[in-house]
Amino acid sequence: MPTPRARAHAMRGRLLPRLALTLLALVAGLAAIMAWHTWRIGQRASQDANVPARPGAAVNAQAVAQRLSQAVQQATIWGPKDEHAAAFEALHQQLQTGFPHAHAALKRQTFGRHALLYTWVGRDPQAQPIALLAHQDVVPIAPGTEKDWQQPPFSGAIQDGFVWGRGAWDDKGNVMAIMEAVEMLAQAGFQPKQTTYLVFGADEEVGGQDGALLIAQWLQQQKVRLRFAMDEGLLITHDMVPGVRKPVALIGMAEKGYLTLRLSAKAQPGHASMPPMRSAIGLVGEAVARVETHQMPAHLSGLPREMFETVAPEVQGLNRWLLSNLWLTEPLVISQLQKAPSTNAMVRTTTAATVFQAGERENVLPGVASALINFRLLPGDSSAQVQAHVQQVLAGLDVQVTHEPQLVEASPVSRSGTPAYRLLARTLRELQPDVVVAPGLLVGGTDSRHFAAVSESIFRFSPVHAGPSDLARFHGTNERIGIDNYVQMIQFYERLLRNTDQL
Repeated sequence: MPTPRARAHAMRGRLLPRLALTLLALVAGLAAIMAWHTWRIGQRASQDANVPARPGAAVNAQAVAQRLSQAVQQATIWGPKDEHAAAFEALHQQLQTGFPHAHAALKRQTFGRHALLYTWVGRDPQAQPIALLAHQDVVPIAPGTEKDWQQPPFSGAIQDGFVWGRGAWDDKGNVMAIMEAVEMLAQAGFQPKQTTYLVFGADEEVGGQDGALLIAQWLQQQKVRLRFAMDEGLLITHDMVPGVRKPVALIGMAEKGYLTLRLSAKAQPGHASMPPMRSAIGLVGEAVARVETHQMPAHLSGLPREMFETVAPEVQGLNRWLLSNLWLTEPLVISQLQKAPSTNAMVRTTTAATVFQAGERENVLPGVASALINFRLLPGDSSAQVQAHVQQVLAGLDVQVTHEPQLVEASPVSRSGTPAYRLLARTLRELQPDVVVAPGLLVGGTDSRHFAAVSESIFRFSPVHAGPSDLARFHGTNERIGIDNYVQMIQFYERLLRNTDQL
């Protein structure tokens, strides 16, 4: 008769193979599920991309480059005293003389100091209108950097296949490309089915209060409800989405909010030779360190998740499986995204200490110290939640938390399943069959934020091709746009306006 030890040994001998088989079956089942998810997402992407290619409209590249050059030469910088009013007026005059057919077909109105609204009345009064947005104003040149420009910043020089100068990309390129497309269509006798508004703000770089906001309020008063509005935003990227070799057109379906908190502390001022145990600077310094260490949580949901699942079929190797199965791999993917500033900004409300104010002399203790922390709010995170989070992080520390006046909540998220989004994607694929179109999140702000009350579908997208090396030119030195790139922008707007007849 077997001993108890022998029976236990025999039982283990039977259980171990069964356990191994069970584990193997679980692993195989999990692999099968992941393979099915990867296949399903790939099938959906291939169906969405099945759009016949169509050539773009003929464009006189040199003529349009010259007109853009003339627009760039106007230093349309918004200022509190309207120091550059003559530049705005010169740009308006250029639009009127350069696009005569557009001005004959469209009605022009001025809002605020220099914002423009063009109305192109549609053939069908029942068709829901649309709006195309761009802004005339540009950011100033950073003092001391003028010598670093290859061409003078407001020269509008045409050289080496580029139009050079401040605003060539942001955002006179869009203003002029829209007008070029409308001029072509108006000259050809085209009239859109739906009324089309062209909104050209003049103070976008400082918030749009004197331009886009006034126009949006006027549209609301007129009871206008837009089918969609499209403003500047994300781009047609090259080598910027990891693992994707094709160009990726990212359509901004929402933009982050903006919040700045002031952390301040008071202490007894006095001579540095007899300091207290805690100084105002020390308290605020610790507060900043705590807030940076305990940031808002990262999560891969909403737009970032949709973007990664959309591009997943184009990603090479193991990353395709990872992005196609975020239901399982989300923690791993988040841990990788957090390692780079650009991708970290996609998955969380970011925290940036930007200003520290304290002290005047090295041997005097200041009575007050403060720091400014700038947050860019992820859709789903409110300013109240962020402030409550910071106050919890600073519990027990004698530091006051207040918010600065400029506060913008994250925008509503537009849906990608609408006919308007499909129209935009189809227009891109008709002109560039290899492009991958995906929804995305804009980390900056645009004039489109003011249009949430008149449209549920707001797209933040500039039809500009750009690679990693181009991003430093945005608001930076040597801003420029390729003439071929600019021609494609015009062709995009021309095709988009034609295609809207199908909405």
